[in-house]
Amino acid sequence: MSTLMAYDPLEHTSIYSRINEDSDDSDGEGGLGNVSRVIIRPPGHSGKAKRGHLCFDASFETGNLGRVDLVSEFEYDLFIRPDTCSPRFRYWFNFTVDNVKQDQRVIFNIVNMSKSKNLFCDQLTPIVKSSTRPKWQRIPKRHVFYHRSLVHQGHHVLSFAFGFDKEDEVFQFALAPPYSYSRLQTYLTVLEKKAAYLENIFSREMIGISVEKRRVDAVTVGKLENTHNQSKKRVVVIMARGHPGESPSSFVCQGLLEMIISSHPIARVLREHVIFKIVPMLNPDGVFLGNYRSSLLGFDFNRSWHIASPWGHPTLKAVIDMLITIDKNKVYI
Repeated sequence: MSTLMAYDPLEHTSIYSRINEDSDDSDGEGGLGNVSRVIIRPPGHSGKAKRGHLCFDASFETGNLGRVDLVSEFEYDLFIRPDTCSPRFRYWFNFTVDNVKQDQRVIFNIVNMSKSKNLFCDQLTPIVKSSTRPKWQRIPKRHVFYHRSLVHQGHHVLSFAFGFDKEDEVFQFALAPPYSYSRLQTYLTVLEKKAAYLENIFSREMIGISVEKRRVDAVTVGKLENTHNQSKKRVVVIMARGHPGESPSSFVCQGLLEMIISSHPIARVLREHVIFKIVPMLNPDGVFLGNYRSSLLGFDFNRSWHIASPWGHPTLKAVIDMLITIDKNKVYI
């Protein structure tokens, strides 16, 4: 991996800033079943952990790893924590490993994925970065194997080999680049400042709150007044992160926001003729908790629009109310 350092304006949202203590005894699990600095020792070993006794952690925003079993000196079975209140969904993973030895080589087996047919069948590989190399990189395909394992009762297992090349690093592994609720809130604050020149064209509002009292933001971009004629304005509504594990959609949504507030000629034309209503994170609780498909209460939002209630699906209800308001407004198409 490259040794170049990059400035990250969202550094304060990084998990690395808080991991500076020694890896002492830690055999418990964090909130909601995630491992919390769990050190894996070989059988018969007691006392202070030695270098090379790997320390696993997923007790951070968007983290997910429920259990770690030592198979042999070099091999570990990893168990994804199921979605809260919805144990049939187990696919998203995001965890860190530290207390490694120089040139230590391991095999990680993720043994309880709920989807046997997935993108790992089509050459997808996990991603990795470390505390001094913050750019995500794909693990080479030759080191990744997705297979049906007789050792694991015929279940499909994702196995990948990895070599730790630096001792004082914290290594992070994930299904896809995480995009957290905290990162979104920081970005939207920055976006408001960047869009300050768009008077009466840009606005950010909180349209609702989640079960755990997190914001649901809606960003509006577009000129409400039509200077050319009195025809109605077309409205485009865009939503992202109904499923927490689909983090790439947040990067797409951020790119879209950057584009439509820019001074690019196409962006100017779009703002003149279209009003965009963008909800960047529909399921903030699920994102925060590290779920794959579900909300805090175990609801799949893509299957809940027709039963949305203020107590169980407050974020969906807020969006539905917004859509009804748009539909009744005679200014919009």
